[in-house]
Amino acid sequence: MENVKFIRDSLYGNIRIEGIFLELMESPEIQRLSGIKQLGLTYLVYPGANHTRLEHSLGTSYMARKMAHALGFDTTMAGVAALLHDIGHGPFSHTLEYLQHCRTGKGHVDITREMILEKRLLPDYEYGVTIKEILSDHGIDARQIVDMIEGKRTKIINGALDADQIDYLMRDAYYTGVAYGVIDSDRIIQTMKMHDGEIVFEKKGISALESMLVARALMYSSVYLHKTVRIAELMLVKAVELAEPFDFWYMNDAELVERLKSFGGYQKEIALRLKYRKLFKKALSIRIDEKMRERIEEIDVKEIEEKISKKIGKEGYVLIDMPGKDIMLSEPRLKKIDIKIMDGNEIIPLDEYTPIANALKEREVTEWSIMVCTPEKYRAEVKKYAEELILK
Repeated sequence: MENVKFIRDSLYGNIRIEGIFLELMESPEIQRLSGIKQLGLTYLVYPGANHTRLEHSLGTSYMARKMAHALGFDTTMAGVAALLHDIGHGPFSHTLEYLQHCRTGKGHVDITREMILEKRLLPDYEYGVTIKEILSDHGIDARQIVDMIEGKRTKIINGALDADQIDYLMRDAYYTGVAYGVIDSDRIIQTMKMHDGEIVFEKKGISALESMLVARALMYSSVYLHKTVRIAELMLVKAVELAEPFDFWYMNDAELVERLKSFGGYQKEIALRLKYRKLFKKALSIRIDEKMRERIEEIDVKEIEEKISKKIGKEGYVLIDMPGKDIMLSEPRLKKIDIKIMDGNEIIPLDEYTPIANALKEREVTEWSIMVCTPEKYRAEVKKYAEELILK
């Protein structure tokens, strides 16, 4: 039993780790994730949300192996890909991903690919054995693992309904204490089948699938895109954006905060505001309607932020949230409901069985289309200028 360990997981109990999984768990790429909060700054609203990317990666690996076993797929390959699927995340998880993408054209999946293929290494670690070498030692082609993570070989980890989503919805609901992420994962897996190389579900599993889709929608509106969480994220992004450019992708949460404090000035102030929860406040919130839907295409967020900032004489103290591209970059599956149902010999889309699927596609994920934020003392002034510029 020397090469076997058991890790106690909050959701699944004891998870057995051995062989290649034990070697990968001890790698610097995986261990770095223990310093990155799964839900970024969400703990400022839900104090229990302090779980990490490492916990989620381990849980996703466990869930992927269960799914692979049910589908007759290689459980080791599925488990390894799931364990590695998030190693490219930067500090505070998705918070800085859009900024990273704007600067480099790469998101966390791209960086994950590069790390697995040994095209990118952690710059602050003197390497022994790399992930690619660990995989090779166990007869696994790194490219096949990357393909699985990107959903090219199987949809177990990256699909309309996959191990990644099942774990994060259950785990995030558990740690935030909300009741929305309750998923009958056993029922989903029991009704899961392979058909022509594609994952489909038996008709008797429709209720469990509906429940999972509703849970996903509610978790986004109530937790992931909570107004106060978004404000905190905007503050962190702006602090990094206005700082002298530096590589942040390989840092953990604490390292990024310390780097911001070391800059002094605005960056230090934002870091301390986040530390002590002295957040900016909502000055203006506009709900989407048909008139606004047309107008929104013309709005240049950066331009309006700069104009209002100049009027109050404080750069970086006016933040505008217009949810859209950043959300779809961090979670491109949010609006995907292309789940197939096996009804006898027929394969039929889920939305032909239930109106819930289409209703969730139409549902807005936030209660605002534009939100303007600023420190309390500038609130009235910023609201006035924002209304003039946005609603004119």
